[in-house]
Amino acid sequence: MSLINSKRQVTQAIGMVSAALLTLTLHAQEYVMDPNWPKPLPEGIEWGQVPNITIDKEGFIYAFHRSDPPVLKFDKEGNLVDSFGSSQWVVRPHGFRLTPDGDIWATDYQRQSGHTITKIDTSGNILLRLGARGFAGVGPNTFNGPADVAQADDGSFFVADGHWNNRVVKFDKEGRYLLEWGGKGSGPSEFNLPHSILIDRRGRVFVGDRSNERIQLFTQEGEYLTEWDQFGRPSGMFIDHSDVLYVADYEKMRGVTYGNAESGEVLGFIEGSEPEGVVVDLDGNVYTSEVTGGQGGNGEIIRRFVRK
Repeated sequence: MSLINSKRQVTQAIGMVSAALLTLTLHAQEYVMDPNWPKPLPEGIEWGQVPNITIDKEGFIYAFHRSDPPVLKFDKEGNLVDSFGSSQWVVRPHGFRLTPDGDIWATDYQRQSGHTITKIDTSGNILLRLGARGFAGVGPNTFNGPADVAQADDGSFFVADGHWNNRVVKFDKEGRYLLEWGGKGSGPSEFNLPHSILIDRRGRVFVGDRSNERIQLFTQEGEYLTEWDQFGRPSGMFIDHSDVLYVADYEKMRGVTYGNAESGEVLGFIEGSEPEGVVVDLDGNVYTSEVTGGQGGNGEIIRRFVRK
């Protein structure tokens, strides 16, 4: 009897795994890559690694790439309509995220000349900068490899600091230090490369704890809430207007896993890109940015996936 029960349990387990894989496959087929987006860049501009991507309130797509100029702005058809930035304010581009006010937070994690975060408007004008260029630190006004910044509705903002400090730092809207939490480790409220950060419509702070292969959720005062390990190694995150969370992973899952932003339930997977960054427009089209093509191509590009 025990042998029969064991066989039944194995059969049930196989069935559950097969159903889950089938569901992911069906969801993956809902998206198709647009081979004609973006259009070729004009002469004199070449793609570099693209660690991040963002979208403004008008639907323009911005690539933050490791070449000159560092910011490339595209319209919905994939045409380059503007470019700006220089090594005067960013040496090695990394995080790039829109604020609720329509501005953009950019991070620079270059070891020798970076360690800064900069808020710019969508024309590239500098609005606020924190950190000391070329000086790494753990103090209230220094960073060590800042990876991403997320701004709350009240203007306060959170820095995933990031590549070497393994902490989250909160500032008020004027840039004054408020609090921090973290430290190297794998327990609750500890990090091993907090690489991406965002705030959902409930005010929860999502931290993509990449090398721990999880997303940790906190209150805005740093109180640990829960963690999710079903989204792979989170390099980039985005929540769309339908409250769907998209997670870019170019190392483990090699694609974009998306799910319910409230519960964490996985809804599907998008193949065809090995992304570090991801955003979604109001039509549900998904845009990814790549630093390496891995097994899937040359990388150093942004891609669009159209929902069928």
